[in-house]
Amino acid sequence: MAVLQLVVHYGGHWLAPFLLARLIAAENWLRFGAVMAAANLIDLDHLLADPMFDPNRCSIGFHPLHGGIAAAIYLVLLAVPRWWARAFGLGALWHLAVDYGDCLMQGW
Repeated sequence: MAVLQLVVHYGGHWLAPFLLARLIAAENWLRFGAVMAAANLIDLDHLLADPMFDPNRCSIGFHPLHGGIAAAIYLVLLAVPRWWARAFGLGALWHLAVDYGDCLMQGW
């Protein structure tokens, strides 16, 4: 189970954004996917936690960039008329979805 969880988690964070971008923005999928993957920078909020990494902790709702207010901001980014803002918003929401799936696999 632990290996499957790692593959799903990191594949979801680093491979899936490019696959989604290919479906959404076929002409500029590489740039769109790169910005979506860059949204993984929201994990910088883990630096504020003590301990910084806890494999048994669910990120959703614990870290500030993984909470409801942040999710609402990411959702608003989808309406911004700039492709990179929409890509970042979608990538951040996708990041939250992957982390939520991780929480479910941990039994939360």
